[in-house]
Amino acid sequence: MSQVRYAPPTEVPGLAARRIAADILDGVLHKHRTLDDQLEGAAAHPGLKTLSDRDRALMRRLVATILRRLGTLGHILSRLLDRGVPTDAPRAQSALLIGAAQILWMDVPDHAAVDLSVRMVQSDRRAAKYAGLVNAVLRRCAREGQPLIDEVAAQTLDIPPWLMARWTAHYGETATKEMAVALSHEPSLDLTVKSEADAWATRLHGEVLPTGSVRTLLQGSVTMLPGFDDGQWWVQDAAAALPTRLFGDLKGKRIVDLCAAPGGKTAQLVQGGAQVTAIDRSPNRVARLRENLARLSLEAETVVVDGTEYPGEGFDGVLLDAPCSSTGTIRRHPDVAWLKQDSDIVMLTALQRRLLQKAASILKPGGTLVYCTCSLEPEEGEQAIADLLAKDSSMRRAPADASEVAGLAEIVTPDGDLRTLPSHLPHADPRLGGLDGFYAARLIKS
Repeated sequence: MSQVRYAPPTEVPGLAARRIAADILDGVLHKHRTLDDQLEGAAAHPGLKTLSDRDRALMRRLVATILRRLGTLGHILSRLLDRGVPTDAPRAQSALLIGAAQILWMDVPDHAAVDLSVRMVQSDRRAAKYAGLVNAVLRRCAREGQPLIDEVAAQTLDIPPWLMARWTAHYGETATKEMAVALSHEPSLDLTVKSEADAWATRLHGEVLPTGSVRTLLQGSVTMLPGFDDGQWWVQDAAAALPTRLFGDLKGKRIVDLCAAPGGKTAQLVQGGAQVTAIDRSPNRVARLRENLARLSLEAETVVVDGTEYPGEGFDGVLLDAPCSSTGTIRRHPDVAWLKQDSDIVMLTALQRRLLQKAASILKPGGTLVYCTCSLEPEEGEQAIADLLAKDSSMRRAPADASEVAGLAEIVTPDGDLRTLPSHLPHADPRLGGLDGFYAARLIKS
């Protein structure tokens, strides 16, 4: 056997970005670490500091594309490998996924995708023996991959079976397949702007949604976009911007945001004229919330406390954006699909019900409670509200009307709650369509 040459990763442009992508993929798929934890904060991958903005963007897109298409990638590689994916060399697995994702869905020349994956394998002692295999499989992928995608296009391989079963039971097979298609596309960037939405849409090469959010396909670092340093807008999915509308006129009202960080909805409440108390149990998250409000030149009282133990009372309104499974955010956080399990939902529903009881108790008579979650699971939405209404006779539902949510009648349920799906707000360019999956209900205290 010829001796394998180990090349330092810095010798070849683009290799470092792919090696870090492989590390982060391994963190999600084998160590159950979230993308956010690996990309930001104290526990972020140390190699990120060495990447240029361009390479960092490439790395993020690589990881997201693989997680978004993981089931289809697994099917294609299984068809191209006689003996299956090597299990004794994680780097070989990662190299195959990274190479195939670039060949099939990214604007990277096939020869570059193959070459860099082979180099990645060669530079890992356990995986080096698979360099020839990776080379051969990825070259076949370039020739035969598209027909293999077409072969399974009608299937929903990229959504874990446990989630498919749940969604099909609750939303039906047709709606679930439409959601799966929507989740396969890289999403746009949604911004909530303080004012002049049309002007900002023009400046950011985007468009204004019916809800007032600005949607753009601009890539790269958000902090480098016009208006960021001036605090003219903040990043917020268009669906996440809807629940605060249910309070109506906010001017002069005392509102508590019970699980506030990172602060998008807090900013909306303050911008609307409310006197806001923003609460979160995590000191680090509250620090981030304060930074975000400072950039936006908005003021709110911030408190580090567990929402279930907050001693305040007599509020005109309570916003409870409860901790949840986040299955509605898979289009922006594709790692969620592969990190969450049924058992997580059981644990979270108990917390959601405790927070709901606390929210009702600190609301003054006649006050408004808006409950929301970024989950597609009924236990964390419709069933949570049904449980509260059954236990607390002082609370009643105040149904929403389509006119309160920009006329989007399809997101208003028969009970008058809001339920957005990833397939809502379709667009001729699928990258400009879709919403996060959100649930929101408005209750009044008698």
